[in-house]
Amino acid sequence: MCGICGIFDFKGQPVDGELLRRMIGRIRHRGPDGEGYFICGPIGLGNCRLSIIDLGGGAQPQSNEDQSIQVVFNGEIYNFIELRQELIQKGHRFKSRSDTEVIIHGYEEWGVDCTNRFNGMFAFALWDANQRRLLLARDHLGVKPLYYVRVGKRLLFSSEIKALLMDPECPREVDIQSLSQLFTLRSVPSPGTLFRGIMKLPPAHRATVRSTGMQTERYWNWTPKIRTRIREPELIEEYQTLVEDAVRLQMRSDVPVGLFLSSGIDSCSLLAIMSKVASQPVCTFTIGFEDSGKSDETNDARLTATMFGADHSDFVLSAQDYEKYYGRYLWDLEEPVAHEAAAAFYFVASISSRKVKVALTGQGADEPWAGYGRHAGVKLSGVYSRLPRFLTKTLLAAAGERWVKNERWKRGFAALHERDVLSRLVNVYSFFSSQMKAQLFQPWVKEQVSCDGAEARQALGCLQSEVKDMDTLTQILYMDTRTNLPDDLLMVADKTSMANSLEVRVPFLDRRLVEFAETLPANLKLRGFQGKYLHKKAIEKWLPREAIYRRKKEFNTPIDKWLRTSMRPFANDCLLSKEAAVNRYFDRNFVREMFDRHVNHQEQHQRHLHLLLSFELWHQQFIS
Repeated sequence: MCGICGIFDFKGQPVDGELLRRMIGRIRHRGPDGEGYFICGPIGLGNCRLSIIDLGGGAQPQSNEDQSIQVVFNGEIYNFIELRQELIQKGHRFKSRSDTEVIIHGYEEWGVDCTNRFNGMFAFALWDANQRRLLLARDHLGVKPLYYVRVGKRLLFSSEIKALLMDPECPREVDIQSLSQLFTLRSVPSPGTLFRGIMKLPPAHRATVRSTGMQTERYWNWTPKIRTRIREPELIEEYQTLVEDAVRLQMRSDVPVGLFLSSGIDSCSLLAIMSKVASQPVCTFTIGFEDSGKSDETNDARLTATMFGADHSDFVLSAQDYEKYYGRYLWDLEEPVAHEAAAAFYFVASISSRKVKVALTGQGADEPWAGYGRHAGVKLSGVYSRLPRFLTKTLLAAAGERWVKNERWKRGFAALHERDVLSRLVNVYSFFSSQMKAQLFQPWVKEQVSCDGAEARQALGCLQSEVKDMDTLTQILYMDTRTNLPDDLLMVADKTSMANSLEVRVPFLDRRLVEFAETLPANLKLRGFQGKYLHKKAIEKWLPREAIYRRKKEFNTPIDKWLRTSMRPFANDCLLSKEAAVNRYFDRNFVREMFDRHVNHQEQHQRHLHLLLSFELWHQQFIS
């Protein structure tokens, strides 16, 4: 795991080596164990390293024998041992034991299609001096980020946006189209960011950069093909084998590997498998929250850790911890997102980094396996949307908007009556309804963007068109896995963990597991209204049935309560002061009304307020 950055000059002029060093200096938290540079004419590559594999011999940049290929790399190639043996048999010579060198020789052997051979999480930049070509690539599911911006005649790229901003010519402006997407989809979908002109390479994409320009292409063109031969016991056994192999590969490390442990079945099943593979007790880490009541996970996680002999640590967060961290929260994240638990990942990464450099996490099973309530809602929508429109849209949607307090139910009433599938899926994500955005956005913003989610539909339309002939549940799972997951949850996990110099790995996003899940019919994912059906059946191999089928505890924060009590002055100062940046884009009176209605228990607006608060803090940090 590392931080990478680079500069390419389209006109062939020498790059600014001092700027490159400042860029690395800005992201050194990603790799405090060393740094290295390659600068030659129009290309400059930089790397800061977190040593995990081949501690003594894996320094970067790395090159081939004649120095014509140079690479900097962030992430892990989990199948590097197998690829290394294959490449040796083809005559390639290796000088290290690192997975980075597999990228070099893989490129020599397979060209740009080497990306199809890698099982891992990665973002890399490879310079081919003979071809005068720069190759940028990002892993299949977007676990690792890669940002870029064109500034005049130069292309700058990096693992984090803040490195790009070290160039004084890099724009620091809000992209209004992205702002509209953020307040509809809860995050900004690839390839955009909230910064005008700064882009992120989408998951499963590579870019070829030459003096003539930059071309981007998608290299993983997988779309689901549903199996017709269904034998449930065989499928369960196949999936169990894949999960165990994914964990085995992702525990490859020359330093100890820990685990983010919750009370949920995904992280608990990982602990069960890790305990069989590890040569010493697995270090596990859990956080809880003051005032969390029945949703507290620390006791259940502690019991699971004891069951498998883990070395367990936990930490209970207070409102004061949250408020104190908010001073740097968006500095770490760089991209505002809507879910209020995002900041909590920083704290579990913080306690983990005291004992380990690498941790596995149970993220990534909910999206392909229908683990969220919205997935059951989408299934229900197939029937609901066919009911008479006067009932669903005119009566129920209007009643839900006026009388329902629960944010998720309100969103359901507003979304599920839509007969256009793409509009329905977009509305399922959006807790800011069209009516709310019409009141929220300043008039000048509404002149540039719509309030009905048109920008979001445009962003997701291409993905949805690839599966539009499949059932609605399969469509939203396909889109969730390729948008909401990388642009929100995985981005948060990467930024908050690397802020603590910690590498986080996600075994359930081994692409073989995702492809397996996406070949199954919908009823093996969502059976009735029980999500993750076959996934749970497979987990019976590792966990007791009573642990698997008990009522799930959501990873919720008490921010709902805190915004009404201890964090109320902080939120009030951020959002309602005359100097607040939100006043430029949003109607202050409507923001005040939302705040007051939440404080007075008239509405559940914690998510709306958290997104506004995140935008304000982001704007203060990077734009103001």
